[in-house]
Amino acid sequence: MPCRAVGVTQRVIRTNVGTLLEMGGSDQDLGYFGPGSVSWQVDREVTVLFGGARALLMQAAHPLVVAGVNQTQMYDRSPWKRLQRTLMLTYTITFGTKAEAHAAADRINEVHARINGTDPVTGKAYDALDPHLLLYVHATLVHSAVLYEELTIGRLDDEGRQRFHEEQMLAAELVRIPKGSIPPTVPALRAWLADVEDRGELFVTEGALRVARLFMDPPHDAEWRPILPQVARLAFGTLSPHVREMYGIRWNGAKEAALRSTFALMRAARPFLPVKYKYVEPYNEWVRQGRRTPTLRSARPRA
Repeated sequence: MPCRAVGVTQRVIRTNVGTLLEMGGSDQDLGYFGPGSVSWQVDREVTVLFGGARALLMQAAHPLVVAGVNQTQMYDRSPWKRLQRTLMLTYTITFGTKAEAHAAADRINEVHARINGTDPVTGKAYDALDPHLLLYVHATLVHSAVLYEELTIGRLDDEGRQRFHEEQMLAAELVRIPKGSIPPTVPALRAWLADVEDRGELFVTEGALRVARLFMDPPHDAEWRPILPQVARLAFGTLSPHVREMYGIRWNGAKEAALRSTFALMRAARPFLPVKYKYVEPYNEWVRQGRRTPTLRSARPRA
């Protein structure tokens, strides 16, 4: 049986961004975050989910990460359904009870334990439980979520983004990332990712291009299929120039202007969207079931 993370302290933002309180006895299992957390506020948003495409492109640009994915033959058998299953596990860690979060983390850890080998492209060994690779995947997800929240919603200030980062450290522990290895602040996390790129660890292989094609030319069973190519364009536009070039994406001032206009439109339209299109389905489903009381308040507006 896989080991569960130990020493995890449940911390929930009960009223607003910036006020962390220890959870005492409660008659309701709010999981490791709860409806007052910044993680709920950020992860429930569909536009933040779209930022996951950016994170996947960043992950795929690391040859040892994508080598592990290739080992699972993910792109040979129902790739979109398998992506959705992985996504549901991560949402369960955020929105589920503590028992559900541990079960989801155990499942992720079980899969990772079977993924290891030698990358045929670089000749280097890879292991899905390698703390460095795990941290890289985690960092791309957190960085992309924070960026897309800022671009499409804009409720969080610097303190709110820091709280999100700190909450996600707990989620990282559940999937065996040593907390001490995680850069302690959002700027430090960005710098860590930049260092990975500067050290030359990233390289776009055929496996990475297959990930890109999954969004640019999605399979017929893909959810949100009609808009996925646009989601991909936004993702490529928010990558670093170097990684974007490695994917063969040409960029210019007109594309940059179109990118900024699209994000501005998404931000302006979001308040008027139906709940179905504003929030992810796991959040909507848990609210419908009455398993949670969505008492989340908005983050403090920026000064």
